Amino acid sequence: MKKIVFSDRYGLTQAVLSGHKTMTRRVGKILNHPLVTEISDWGIDDKRKCHLAITYSTGLTEIVYPQYQIGEEVAVAQRYANDDVLTFNAYDSEGQPRKDGHKRHQEMLASPGYRNKMFVKAEYMPYHIRITNIKVERLQDISEEDCLKEGVEKWIDCYIVTGIMENQGKNNVCFDTPREAFAALIDRISGKGTWESNPWVFAYTFEVLPGSAAK
Repeated sequence: MKKIVFSDRYGLTQAVLSGHKTMTRRVGKILNHPLVTEISDWGIDDKRKCHLAITYSTGLTEIVYPQYQIGEEVAVAQRYANDDVLTFNAYDSEGQPRKDGHKRHQEMLASPGYRNKMFVKAEYMPYHIRITNIKVERLQDISEEDCLKEGVEKWIDCYIVTGIMENQGKNNVCFDTPREAFAALIDRISGKGTWESNPWVFAYTFEVLPGSAAK
């Protein structure tokens, strides 16, 4: 099983688990290669896998597959120090101590994944999502509806993103539109200037699997 990482700093992991965030856009590095001149033939192959074709200025055409596929179950990465992760690895779905629970605990304590979720194992993660749809588009083609599905929140008469602070003492910055809020969010997650550069992205829609923490 693969894993997927969402930002804790901007409240995205919790937004996923609560069902507020149901989409994620990931920059396709190969799609944005400077020699790519055409992106075409988005579709499903005979193995039911989504793919597309990219053509380089050299005339070479290559088939590209997104990192995740429709129907794929993916683990939501969390630090091993998280209470839910520790409990999941200590007890099975029936609430009984795991036979390898002590071994898992010792492994997690000694791993950099205890503090950094980039290093965790997918099989040790209690929460999973399932990919339900994929599309390929330019980043700035995102709709206002999709901005809200990306974790932007409506707050009274403006839009906010958890963790984006204007200055000390203020919890959030208010944006006039969902797109402005999402643009600020993507620049913080993927690097300043990402929104302005308008790269090609894979846009994944997903759902949290019910009871995934009990597996």
